[in-house]
Amino acid sequence: MQPVCLVIGAGAGIGSHVGRRFAREGYHAVLCRRTDEDGLTRTVESIEADGGAASGFLLDAVAPGAIEERIAAVEAEIGPIEVVVYNLGAQIGDRALAETSLKVFELGWRLATFGLFRTAAAVCPLMERRSRGAILVTSSTAAVRGNKGQHSHAAAMAGRRMLCQSLNAEFAPKGIHVAHIIVDGMVDAPDTLGRMLGEDAFRRLREERGLEHDGLLLPARIADTYFHIARQHRSTWSFEIDLRPFSDTPWWNR
Repeated sequence: MQPVCLVIGAGAGIGSHVGRRFAREGYHAVLCRRTDEDGLTRTVESIEADGGAASGFLLDAVAPGAIEERIAAVEAEIGPIEVVVYNLGAQIGDRALAETSLKVFELGWRLATFGLFRTAAAVCPLMERRSRGAILVTSSTAAVRGNKGQHSHAAAMAGRRMLCQSLNAEFAPKGIHVAHIIVDGMVDAPDTLGRMLGEDAFRRLREERGLEHDGLLLPARIADTYFHIARQHRSTWSFEIDLRPFSDTPWWNR
């Protein structure tokens, strides 16, 4: 039975590329995303066309029981989950405090922190019984630096970071590798950055900074790092790592 890499938040950027990378290495990639079933199907078919194994499921991670039910079904019907990639974003855009409703603020927490807690609560006992596993958590600069208009996002991502530290403290000694990966820059992803900027602005940004300029984070190269972290020897586990293009100023120098 193939080991499983479960990706929660498998959009066209980081999530799908991570799934593709693990499938290339013999994992069954289970890709979950909230919307765009056609895009999900195309990604699964592309992985299979390249000789990999993959499955795709629509998943509303905020819905009660949805994460837990999907993890149980994957374990029962596909195989043991050896790697979880928690890649759900929680960016609701820049909003002043007065424009941030209670519902919007809470949604950021539910996506960034509570969803990760629910995922860990469901998968850690399974990994603990097998004495192995990896939980790789995509994060952002907001986890370490709050900015104007980022009340919901910064609070949620900082909570995600502290939750990762707590999970690591409890489960690393039990053989479960928890890693918090800070993406400190713009990712060349059409369904996240492209949607936020709009088609024309995204195209201009790619022409000016992306493509051969290597000034945008490339999802396929991010996926290489995720795979490396998942396969690290336990004598040299990384907990936190940050990624940015060579031409960007690091978050702590801005």
